[in-house]
Amino acid sequence: MNKNIVLKAENINKYFRVPTLFHVLKDISFEIEKGEFVSIMGKSGCGKSTLLYILSTMDTDYNGALFLDGEDLSHKSADQLAFIRNQHIGFIFQFHYLLQEFTVLENVMLPAKKLGIKSLEEIEHDAIEKLRLLGIADQAKKLSMRISGGQKQRVAIARALINKPSIIMGDEPTGNLDSKNSEIVFSILKELSEEEKLSLLVVTHDIDFAKKTNRIIEMEDGRIIS
Repeated sequence: MNKNIVLKAENINKYFRVPTLFHVLKDISFEIEKGEFVSIMGKSGCGKSTLLYILSTMDTDYNGALFLDGEDLSHKSADQLAFIRNQHIGFIFQFHYLLQEFTVLENVMLPAKKLGIKSLEEIEHDAIEKLRLLGIADQAKKLSMRISGGQKQRVAIARALINKPSIIMGDEPTGNLDSKNSEIVFSILKELSEEEKLSLLVVTHDIDFAKKTNRIIEMEDGRIIS
């Protein structure tokens, strides 16, 4: 497989079986290259969030093949997938899911502590670096409940970056932000793809956001239509 390909989906099919059989994803195939910023668009119910769950290895009940950095993930155990997910995939959601009673720094450190590869000193150093990259190192010691919505989303991005992932996946990462903070978050993501050669895959309803990404994957009724 081409070394530049970070994520590859091959003929992904997904069925919901309850309450009746429903073919929700139909022959989904595409690739994402290193440093590429890709958005997925489509009406509600077209299957884009279901697809993101499969691509992120959270849902393993599908037919087809999924490759991350050339490695076939289709037959891995739940424990293997959890390790791969934590090390190689960063997540940004519409809601930041920060632990309110933890400091900003502690929130960013969490995925690295869970991975357990680096010492606490190294993790703390890396977390401060990520916060600096996102322009909020001065907020490190604050409780996450004490910072603004836009800052919280930046903390969530820092947390997604802590394990140096191959790809970041986002589900409506600007859906909860005003236009100014949406712009800031978009600029940060764009910079990560260009400067750090990080691959990004983002589900969004925001056409202005999507138009500025490298490529739009458009979905309708469980298929990719463009």
